[in-house]
Amino acid sequence: MKILIFAFVILSSCGVLFSQNEETTKLDSSFYRIIKIDKGVFIGQILEQNARELLLLTKENRKIFIPQHLIKEIIKIEDSEFSLNDVYIGEDDFSTRYFLTTNGLPLKKGSNYVQWNLFGPDFQFSLGNNFGVGIMTTWIGVPLIGTVKKSWELGENTQLAVGGLIGTMTWVLPGYGGALPYGAISFGDRRRNISLSAGYGAVWYDNTLDGRGLTSVAGMIKVSKNLSIVFDSFILLPTRGDNLSLIGSSGYKAKRPTFGFIIPGVRWHKEEGKAFQFGFVAIVSENFNIPVPIPMIQWYRKL
Repeated sequence: MKILIFAFVILSSCGVLFSQNEETTKLDSSFYRIIKIDKGVFIGQILEQNARELLLLTKENRKIFIPQHLIKEIIKIEDSEFSLNDVYIGEDDFSTRYFLTTNGLPLKKGSNYVQWNLFGPDFQFSLGNNFGVGIMTTWIGVPLIGTVKKSWELGENTQLAVGGLIGTMTWVLPGYGGALPYGAISFGDRRRNISLSAGYGAVWYDNTLDGRGLTSVAGMIKVSKNLSIVFDSFILLPTRGDNLSLIGSSGYKAKRPTFGFIIPGVRWHKEEGKAFQFGFVAIVSENFNIPVPIPMIQWYRKL
């Protein structure tokens, strides 16, 4: 009899220990995006989760067990990431950028990326608290430009950012450089947004300081899981002829008309953290409009 009681106590203790080790957490009815280490992605509701595995219920009513050691990231999906037909579209991973300009949306913490251009790279880093820095250049290191941006949430779908770019012609013309402080306000979210921005571009060369105002209207919308439509513009405002603002010399600046670029295009999201983008460039002015025969091609990669 004592042996039976002893065995019962041992089995009961084991049961308590196992139940503690296998403690299951039941989550809410929200949808989540499960990103695996091998870049595979599952979408569904988390029914149960413990230290070893996660039980996911997909929209197709399939139950899938995913080992915890294969999971890289678990991201909650917002309602705005579904279409009107309840089809998952998701956020644009690179929604803070268009072709040339940025908007009021901040980079998410840890969402560093590089934008590869035919002429060179553009690295952008999130430092947290809606603050980011970056560096862009060409394959020969001329020019070398640093960037900085600080963002604020003004409302659920309104964002404000101030920032600047400053650069130099480095080893080719070390005395030449420029700076561009700007402000941007955007409306929307990381799936669809429109942005208005303005700034002042100043350049210095041969003891001369010159500048010109500029503005931009840009926007993007993610229309499917793999495709976003992007529009960008970069317009230099007209100037009237007047004296140059010089450092140690005098001169005259001729009247300059409006001049800029308009770039519509598409962004193809090939897989998690990667995108390919191309656009058609048109040069616009008060006197002429010229389409550029070579498209603008860019590649995005998360770092």
